[in-house]
Amino acid sequence: MQIDHAQPEDARAVAEIHVNAWRVAYASILSAEYLASLSVDQREAMWHKCIAAGEPELLVAKRHGAVVGWMSFGDSRDDGAPKSEAEVWALYVAPECWSSGAGRQLWLRARELMRDRGFTTCSLWVFPQNERAIRFYRAAGFVADAGPPQAFELGGRQLQEVRYVCRLDDAP
Repeated sequence: MQIDHAQPEDARAVAEIHVNAWRVAYASILSAEYLASLSVDQREAMWHKCIAAGEPELLVAKRHGAVVGWMSFGDSRDDGAPKSEAEVWALYVAPECWSSGAGRQLWLRARELMRDRGFTTCSLWVFPQNERAIRFYRAAGFVADAGPPQAFELGGRQLQEVRYVCRLDDAP
């Protein structure tokens, strides 16, 4: 498994994984209509812009030269977050590659980069129904934050996300 910063030519694969992982992981959370409406082309355009801008930082996991997962991260976007707090903005692995170690390798490399940049803590937001992701994050050293869930509307549904945090020097 090779972990590198994403290049413009990776944008299509990142977009395909983004859409496919949402369709599988969130099938019981979001409506089928909403998930069917997700556009790989639109996500590809978005990721091209992000890669060009360098924000968020985007790592890709490649096996035999093919992108099998990706992780975006950067400064915490939470209101009032200290400058020492990073945030995992997103982490997705192609569903056919779940439990392959790609997510863990992405996290380990991102954690190293976060620490090198002076971050001491990291946060992320996750659907409380996404038990698979929560198991992964707990194994990576994240714990549920005591703060309230974040409520929002997406695809015609009222949803919530819960915040998880970890100290970067304590993470396994």
